[in-house]
Amino acid sequence: MIINYDIHQLLAYINWDYFFYAWGMHNKPEAERKKLQKEATCVLDGLDGRYRAHALFLLLDAYSEGDDVVVECGAKGEELKTVRLPFLRQQQPGSECMCLADFIHPEKDRIGVFATSVDMGLEKDFDQDAYQKMMVQLLADRLAEAAAECMHEAVRKTYWGYAPDEQLTMQQLHVEQFQGIRPAVGYPSLPDTSFNFLLNEILDFHQIGIRLTESGAMKPHASVSGLMIAHPQARYFSLGTIGEDQLQDYARRRGLPVEVMRKFLSANL
Repeated sequence: MIINYDIHQLLAYINWDYFFYAWGMHNKPEAERKKLQKEATCVLDGLDGRYRAHALFLLLDAYSEGDDVVVECGAKGEELKTVRLPFLRQQQPGSECMCLADFIHPEKDRIGVFATSVDMGLEKDFDQDAYQKMMVQLLADRLAEAAAECMHEAVRKTYWGYAPDEQLTMQQLHVEQFQGIRPAVGYPSLPDTSFNFLLNEILDFHQIGIRLTESGAMKPHASVSGLMIAHPQARYFSLGTIGEDQLQDYARRRGLPVEVMRKFLSANL
């Protein structure tokens, strides 16, 4: 499923706190932040109709198997194929030893996979003015995140429909008071950016203009990818440091050399 968003459709979903933080304005007086937000909104008004944001997602049958989640995917009318998504488990003493696979039933469940992005022009068309380039780039980041927020709300209420009566304010959405979680690649519970190669195998990021670098980074930079998990007790966690034993096991489950995975997980070793 692909959803294309005009910029005005996402304005209400923008989390301005992260925008202020990116500008180093998060501790400034409110009047200064409001002035910057007003300027940014004017920029967005000028971009509306010229550029769009895009969301791509699939809802898949799945089941957990140890620390892996196995998903079934394939176009309608084609033979289903399975893709194994390996995850990592907290390993530090005193941690709860959580793993994202814990929130998927071992017999039968569902999981969502997604990516959001913006038109590449938002990164390429403003090189002539350093200030405008920075402003547009930071707004593009917020639009990609806003597209993920808007898409996930539609998934919960309509496409997946496990929370059809959800009525949350935008502030409640931004602090994630909805049922389930939306862990993104590169974030604390899913730090391995090479996981994007697995998601790309399922989703085909190219459909919304995303390409992957050798490190699994997404281009345009203003892109988000990850999972949607519906379990009512699912929650976010930080993976923290893992041991050599888990690194080797994870590399085996990914089917990649240990040294390759060591590079992707260096911050967690």
